[in-house]
Amino acid sequence: MNLVVGATGLLGDEICHQLTQQGKIVRALVRETSDPVKVNKLKEYGCELVYGDMKNPSSLDKAFYGASTVISTASCTFSRQEDDSIQTVDLEGQLNVVHTAANAGVKHFIFISFVKDPSFPFPLSDAKLKVEEHIKKSGVNYTILEANFFMEVWLSEALGFDAANGKARIYGDGTSKISWVSYLDVTKFAVAMAGNEAAKNRVFKIGGSEALSPLEVIKIFEEMTGNPFSVELVPVQSLQSQKKNAPDPLQESFVALMLGYALGNQMDMEPVLKEFPIDMKTMRDYATDFVKLAKE
Repeated sequence: MNLVVGATGLLGDEICHQLTQQGKIVRALVRETSDPVKVNKLKEYGCELVYGDMKNPSSLDKAFYGASTVISTASCTFSRQEDDSIQTVDLEGQLNVVHTAANAGVKHFIFISFVKDPSFPFPLSDAKLKVEEHIKKSGVNYTILEANFFMEVWLSEALGFDAANGKARIYGDGTSKISWVSYLDVTKFAVAMAGNEAAKNRVFKIGGSEALSPLEVIKIFEEMTGNPFSVELVPVQSLQSQKKNAPDPLQESFVALMLGYALGNQMDMEPVLKEFPIDMKTMRDYATDFVKLAKE
């Protein structure tokens, strides 16, 4: 049986969907305060719902009982409730999840993280690294997926990439290449690796099938939409100042991620794809999907 922690989130929901489509038994950990619409989606998939909160260790035992594989995607970065923070969710909450998994005899623990540069620390990366270190020492077979920048997040209106109106905010000078990845592909890897002996006790860096600079991405969108873009560049110096003066750990982490975007991050996915062949979404696929949705 598969337990998904963070089941109402962007990644968790899709993992639940894919697993149930494959006929797998899925248990979803949700909170009493979770969005009812999202909870109902999990019910429609056929998930067994168990209520608990990773911030409260005593509430987790029932969810973990009988689980052979745990996939943890929870983070305070995309959606937050009262008392959710990097400290309480991404660090302490995830440590509670690891402890409970070890005590429950879970056979495989999959942790969704992101690519980090140890020489460039910030609160969110520090929390992820501490959790990953703890997972490796827990005695539970593990798989850690370190994902690169999500197309759906970083190339969205929320972060200044407004393709509908031909506007793009770019962090840095726009020339550094990034192996953009769809979150849907990250979930495919997680599902393919669940309970898979070949994936156990390993760390995988997950990027996209191609490396493109933000300016190259804009050219693709201009071609696909037929509209020119106006571009706003956010200088690295400005981001460094924002990071230094950030009012809280979450804001500091967001700006640090923007700096990582500005510096770029290329990956060679060929070795991973040889072991786990996934049909990955390209940037043109993403732009095509956008155009289709815009016309609907």
